[in-house]
Amino acid sequence: MNFTHIQKPFKPTLNWTKIKLMVFDCDGVLTDGRIIYHSSGDESKNFDAHDGMGFNILKHTDIKTAIITGRNSSLLERRCQDLKIDFLFQGVLNKVDKINHLLQELGLTFENLLMMGDDWNDLPLILKAAISVCPANTCEDVKAFCDITTKHNGGRGAVRECIELLLTNQGSYEQALLSYLNSIS
Repeated sequence: MNFTHIQKPFKPTLNWTKIKLMVFDCDGVLTDGRIIYHSSGDESKNFDAHDGMGFNILKHTDIKTAIITGRNSSLLERRCQDLKIDFLFQGVLNKVDKINHLLQELGLTFENLLMMGDDWNDLPLILKAAISVCPANTCEDVKAFCDITTKHNGGRGAVRECIELLLTNQGSYEQALLSYLNSIS
């Protein structure tokens, strides 16, 4: 497909130091994208423990976290509580509007935002973010608009890779990791 009418913003360099908020989509990013419906009416999602460790390390910095998704899921709510995610937005159709309000509330702008998404409904926010990241298994058309594609698939360590990439580029990975290790010693 040709999407020449959609403009990818020109970014001469990625300014990692300004990132203060990481926003993640759920299905296909935090999970492998599969949604399993059981005959009981319940559903299942697969989350990756390695991604969870990434959030644990990130908690030892001043970077805020948010999950934004178009669906509603009690499983996601529980995962966000377990990981102490700062903000959870479910059932959101206009992700740009919701995150714009959050940025205003936090006194930040889009130049302080890293967005990790994997599909068309994430594209408007991907285009607005200072840094955009997608998992390896994102469709090629959406990948073309992202600044970085992880080596790992969604739900298989892509989020942790993204977190470590940010902290490494900010020069704070070792300090955050040591702080985390001290907190569990």
